[in-house]
Parts: sequence; C-alpha cells; structure tokens
Amino acid sequence: MNTLPTLLLARFRRDRVQIIVWLALFVLLEVAGRGAVTQTYGDEAERASVIRLVIMSPAILMLRGTPQGTDPDAFQFFLLFGFLGLMIGLMMTFLAVRHTRGDEEAGRAELVGSTPAGRIAPLIATALEGVILSVLVGAIMGGVAFAYGADVSGAVLYGAAMSAVGIAYLGVGFACAQLMRTSRGANGLAAAIVTLGYAFRAMGDATGTVQPDGLSMEAGWWSWLSPIGWGQAVAPFTHQLVWPLALCVGLGAVLFAASAWLQSHRDLDSSIVPERAGRLHAPLSLSGPIGLVWRTLRNPVIGWTAGGALFGLVLGAVGQTVVDLVDTPDGEEAGQAINDTLASLAGPNAEGGLIDLFTTGLFAFVGVLAAVGGVQAIMRARQDEVGGTAELVLAAPVSRFRWFSAYLLIGAVSVAAVLAFAVLGAFAGLIGSPDAGERMSTVAEAGLAQLPACLVIVAVDALVFAIVPRASIALGWAVLLVAILLGQFGGLFGFPEWMRDISPFSHTPIVTADTIDWTAAWVMTGLAVVVAAGAAALVRRRDLALGG
Repeated sequence: MNTLPTLLLARFRRDRVQIIVWLALFVLLEVAGRGAVTQTYGDEAERASVIRLVIMSPAILMLRGTPQGTDPDAFQFFLLFGFLGLMIGLMMTFLAVRHTRGDEEAGRAELVGSTPAGRIAPLIATALEGVILSVLVGAIMGGVAFAYGADVSGAVLYGAAMSAVGIAYLGVGFACAQLMRTSRGANGLAAAIVTLGYAFRAMGDATGTVQPDGLSMEAGWWSWLSPIGWGQAVAPFTHQLVWPLALCVGLGAVLFAASAWLQSHRDLDSSIVPERAGRLHAPLSLSGPIGLVWRTLRNPVIGWTAGGALFGLVLGAVGQTVVDLVDTPDGEEAGQAINDTLASLAGPNAEGGLIDLFTTGLFAFVGVLAAVGGVQAIMRARQDEVGGTAELVLAAPVSRFRWFSAYLLIGAVSVAAVLAFAVLGAFAGLIGSPDAGERMSTVAEAGLAQLPACLVIVAVDALVFAIVPRASIALGWAVLLVAILLGQFGGLFGFPEWMRDISPFSHTPIVTADTIDWTAAWVMTGLAVVVAAGAAALVRRRDLALGG
C-alpha cells in the first residue's frame, strides 16, 4: 500500500487533460443552464405552463425527466439532471476501463504488477481517483447551484446525487473491464449499460404519475432500474430524499468488491467472457486497409446507425403530437417558449412552423450522434497507432496516406449512414401522419443539412491527430464537445453570436426558411475535404507516435 499515493498521482497526471475538459464542460453546462432557465423561463407562471404541457407529452418527459414544481432550482434539475447523469456515467466508466483493462491490454498492468504495488493497489488507486472526481463534480454542481441562490441543503443534495451516480457507474466500469477481453469491448459494454440506464430512466419518467398539484410527477417503476433514476429520485430541491443515494454507492461498492476479487483470482490478460476464436484464414476483404478498418469499426458504426434510426423513428412519430398539444388551450401559453427553444436548436435566426422547427431542432441531436460516430473512427486510428497494430500494417506494402485515408473514409461513411438511417427512421415514423409527404421533404433536408458540419469536425480531429498525435484523443473529443456546446446549445444558453459561429453546427442551412441557402454547406464540405487531405498528407510525413 506504500505505492498507492504514487499510483494515484500517476493517474491524475495521466488524465489531467481529460479531467480539465470534463470539469470545464460540467461547469459550463451548469452555469449556462441556469442562465437559460432565468432568461427563457424566468416567470413562475410561464414555468407552470411549460410543466403542464410537458406532463401531457411522454416524449418530452423521456428527454428531460419528471418535473418537481415551478421552483427555479427544481426546474433546472428537471431539465438537466438526466443528461448530466448520462455524462458522468460515461466519464466514470471510461476512466475505470482506461486504467484497468486498457493498462492490461497495453502491458502497463504487467509492469506495475511486477513491482511491490502488486495487482490490487492499481485497482484501488483507480477507484480513489474515480471517487475523488465524482465528489469534485458533485461539489462543482452543488456550488454553482448555491451561487445561483439555491438553499444549502438542496445544493448539497444536488451535488451528492451527481456524485453518487458517478460512483455507481465507476463500479459498472470496473465490472465491464473484468468481463471483456479488450478495452474496446469493455467500453462498448459499459456505454451500452449507461445508455440502458438512461433509457430505463426515460421509460420511468414517461410512465410516471402526475401528482394532485398538476405540476410535479412521480416516476414509474422503470426508473428504479437505473442509477440515473435513483439520483433523480433524490429530488434535492423538493422532497430531499437521502436514501436513494445509498443505492448508488452500494452498487458501486459491490461491483468494485466483485471486480477486486476477480482481478486477484484470474490470470493477467484473461477475461470472464472469452474472446471468440478467429478464422483460420482471413477473408479477402481484409487484404486492404479499408476492409481492415471497417472490420474494427463496423460494430460501433452499426450501433450509432441503429441509434440514429431509432431517434428518427421517435422524431417522426411524436412530432404531430407535440403540435397538437401546443394547439390546445392549456398549451397556448407555453407554446411560444417551446417554439423559441426549438428555434434556437434549429439554428441562428431560424423561423417557421412549429412542426418544421421541431423536426429541424431534433435533427440537431442526430447530427451529434453522427459526429460522434465519425470522430470515433479517428480515435481508432490513434488507438491502433499506440497499440502497435498500425506499425504491423505499415510494415506491409501500405503507405501511410492509404492507411490513414481508410479511417477518414470509414468516418465519413459512418456520419452519412447515421444521418441516412435517421431520415429513413423518421420516414417510417411519419407513416399515417397528415401531410406526411411534405414533412418527409423537410426531414430529408434536415438530415442532409447536418452532414457538412459533421464532416468538418471529423476533418479537424484528423488534423489534430496528424499534428499532435499524443494529445489527439483528449483534444479530439474536446473539439467535438465544444462544437456541440456552442453550435447546438449556444442559442439555448444565450451565448453571443460570434462565439456560436466558432462551431460548424452554427452554419448548417436553415431548412425551415422559404428558400434554403446551401452556400455554407458547400463551403464546409470543401473545407472538410481540404483539411482532411492536409491531415492525410501530414500523417504521411511524420513518424509513428507510439507513446500513449
């Protein structure tokens, strides 16, 4: 245990860039979200109208959560906690896998295990780092809430709920690292479990029970299957329940204990779920870099594509329902606020009918899914470079330009596939809707409009990989997160226009306009091609950077 402080410091040093990015993002979202609540829903009567409308729409409840009254702090909690729970879940599972299965895969765990540190101390150091970061995120969220006028007990419970969700998913990350043979498989399983937790929370919120005051809800039983649902059940600014926190911490502790036991009883580089035996002879499709890259990325691409199709299906199916609700006498007062929110998501100065703004605004989220899939392809190039598989490929008659161009191509294909299947899903959801033909045209244009911005982000990440390979994973995700925050949520959070213009998402064509101006789309497409070609040329001229 004398090595524990050294191991803990080494982890913080190695993760310093990711930690700064994650914490900055949490601070920015919390501060911007509170400013948005004040500006957009500043009046109690307006918040009450929005809640009455939201309660009638299960689709919006799934995206947001269960409302807990008109108090500004409770309203903020209702708007953002589910999304923030998803974020801290991904942050903690990736951290746990990176320092356990990832180190084992890279050979670092074997080196550390041969020292007096042994095999359990690194696991404990990772757990301590995760708990400290979870508490730090919670302290930030609670501190911002207190600074904006929340009472002390509510702010403390708010932060505690966020920390507890992080600790629960830290345990999930440890368990996934023991189950799967590779860090890619462990991260994929962990991300699926976090997403499933978010989906259970969404189902619970959509099937919740409206309370007698008509302004708050109790989530359905589905929410009790999710750590995010447990954190949400704390209701820090209204009911202030403490005991759901024990469920999160208990789950994290049990999974950590089970992981520690498995870690000490299994062979290094083994897993509970064995790796499938490969073919005796490789198929012809693996004879070139494109086939090889597609083989390693096809499962994530299929996953993002399925997510896009599902999102499109929901988008197409519920759009008219939202419009019908706003058209009711109860929804008239909140209609303008919802219209403004959708317009800010659709793009700067977006105007048009509510149904078109709804379609375009929610397709902005499909653009996020597509961009993540494309960026993941570039990140895979870096992982292959660090893991040594790139060196093996380049030892064959394959140029670096061809090798890296394969990742760029698969990244672009991933972006296009997610958007295309989202459009097809929306078409399926529109079947039977009035004016389905006219709306299909808007849906197709909304999907196409997201493509250039996503390609620009993929190209910029490729350039980062070419110039600063060792920092490319942290900087690559940071580029994407900043683009999403400024472009997709900048209007919602009231960021100035010059700041929003930094993001390519701010320049997507406004398809709700009478005449669509595709000039920016062509410019961004050309820019993406030039930057991607420059990145491929730079990769060709630099040495492999094998260090992590």
